[in-house]
Amino acid sequence: MGIADRLREGLSRSREALSELFYLGGEVDETFWEDLEDTLVMGDIGAEVAMRVTDELREQAAKENLRTAPALRRALAAKLAATFPQTQRDPFTDTPSCVLFVGINGAGKTTTVGKLAGNARSNGTNVLIGGADTFRAAAIEQLEVWGKRAQVDVVTRERGADPASVCYDVLEQAEKTNSSLVLIDTAGRLHTSSDLMRELAKVVSVTRKRANMPVAVVLVIDATTGQNGLSQAKEFNDALDIDGLIVTKLDGTAKGGIAVAISNQLKLPIYRIGVGEGIEDLQVFNPQQFCEALVGSTEGI
Repeated sequence: MGIADRLREGLSRSREALSELFYLGGEVDETFWEDLEDTLVMGDIGAEVAMRVTDELREQAAKENLRTAPALRRALAAKLAATFPQTQRDPFTDTPSCVLFVGINGAGKTTTVGKLAGNARSNGTNVLIGGADTFRAAAIEQLEVWGKRAQVDVVTRERGADPASVCYDVLEQAEKTNSSLVLIDTAGRLHTSSDLMRELAKVVSVTRKRANMPVAVVLVIDATTGQNGLSQAKEFNDALDIDGLIVTKLDGTAKGGIAVAISNQLKLPIYRIGVGEGIEDLQVFNPQQFCEALVGSTEGI
């Protein structure tokens, strides 16, 4: 199964809801547009985006006489894809680069670091991993396993060490080894804990001051968290000034629309999406492909 197929499978919940709407066989009337807007909101896309896209699509449908399900779906996918902010810089390919991964426990930060390290190394990039999650049990061991799998060195300290000092050590080692891509895994933080968020802000500050390369702070979001993911993203962005997003677990029960909502509300690009467990399943985000899978515009309709 290819990446596009896995993405379509993972986003089946959103697509099925839209399929019911498009296949009712009724007129494209006011009720249709109201139902479309409601369906988009229920898919976690968010009220603001849902209303704007629905209004734009209704105007386009009237001008171009779009009446069939295939035509409407293709137009809807294009409208949704156009809402995503463009990526100005990809911190994983535009090197030298240091990336700090933040997010709550369970979002997939450590796994994402390992996958990105493996991919970058296979493309000839000199990668170094840093383990600044010094609190979670087995976090360092998990990162070291990924380091061995990716054949990338991992800089760690003992459990309970100051995370900011670990970042300092990682950057020193990066200079010694001429590493052009530095990936630092941080401890999971509950977005509702102000003390922990302040500590993470210190980690970001120390890293930015010490680094002799651009530093990006990337939030890893579990797509299955739905609207709770949006509140997480807002808190992290307010505290840390996030540069972009990685959305994981789009191969499971995720509605998928939350990626649209977070990216739009916070004006943040999505760098990568996870559509499976393998290293190859962490893919560069393609807005058009994502939205086509979300609404089913490439299916035989």
